[in-house]
Amino acid sequence: MYDVAVIGAGPAGATFARLIGSNYRVLLVERRESAGATARFGSGKCCGGLLAPDAQKMLSALGLGLPKKVLEDPQLFVVKAIDLRQHIARYYQRHYINMDRQEFVRWLLSMLPGGVDIRLGCRLKSYSSADAGFELTLADGNRTLVEKARILVGADGASSAVRAQFAAREPSPRRYIAIQEWVECRGSFPHFTSLFDAEITDYYCWTIPKGEYLIIGAALEPREGTAAKFELLKHKLRQYGFEFGRTVCREGAFILRPARTNQLCTGGRGIALLGEAGGWISPSSAEGLSYAFRSAVNLAESLRTTPDGFEKRYAASTRPLRRNIFLKKLKALFIFQPWLRRIVMRSGLQSMQVNAEPRPK
Repeated sequence: MYDVAVIGAGPAGATFARLIGSNYRVLLVERRESAGATARFGSGKCCGGLLAPDAQKMLSALGLGLPKKVLEDPQLFVVKAIDLRQHIARYYQRHYINMDRQEFVRWLLSMLPGGVDIRLGCRLKSYSSADAGFELTLADGNRTLVEKARILVGADGASSAVRAQFAAREPSPRRYIAIQEWVECRGSFPHFTSLFDAEITDYYCWTIPKGEYLIIGAALEPREGTAAKFELLKHKLRQYGFEFGRTVCREGAFILRPARTNQLCTGGRGIALLGEAGGWISPSSAEGLSYAFRSAVNLAESLRTTPDGFEKRYAASTRPLRRNIFLKKLKALFIFQPWLRRIVMRSGLQSMQVNAEPRPK
């Protein structure tokens, strides 16, 4: 029997497993076989691969420095916000570390203690209480495996199978479909662009340069017509002056957008939820890496001395995260209400002047 079974080997699950792996017997389950692969595309995870300042702060607190192989060109120091409907654009100084998301996860997994049992290409089908712990039914290709663990940790993202079974009737954050296309890049795009247009979504869209490619992404309501909404975004980008070539890859995944703190869930009865599985993601920007790291650290600390009563310690330790989500929700009011956004952007508050922006060729 394992001491802890962690479902999901993304930043939250991998960090948590690393922090406790020398003191507990850990099983780390990841449904994607590509978590350790070298393919550029097709990770199955829709992520822009940007480390925001809050996530950078958490890496500093963890005593980690990014290796060169994780970094992606160009490094970004400016955010360009565009309201497509109101034809307003502003620049804001903010440093994002541009990185290769798959290399980043491989790097996190490379630091796991040798005693952590990693199962790639393995999926949790169900679990049940058994023998002072849990019996896990796993699908590994065509095989069905059964493992046991005293503690079960869900770090399996917005579509968490652990949360779905544990808290099916509890309030949960609103879900969006995040769609990204990697397109051939024409010209220079030296910034992260956030785009707002209520005709496309009540959330936001984005572009992120990645070497010779440009990521075009949107968080869309999961209704009929998402493909048409995404094509409308590309059409409007071209009208705005963006030039890009053929699409080389398309990615999609659900993401969460918490509106109230009662939609956040830490778990209970031997179960804990990390990162987006617990609802820990910014409602204003969909930034989730900092919350993945912070929730992993909090849970690891709650298990530092004894597993007994860890659920209460973990829940108590996330109070600052709940306050942070609440404040981000207030910030979102100014970002996503069109008339408030218009006032803020036209005021130029905290914006900067870019005198010689390279234009697309």
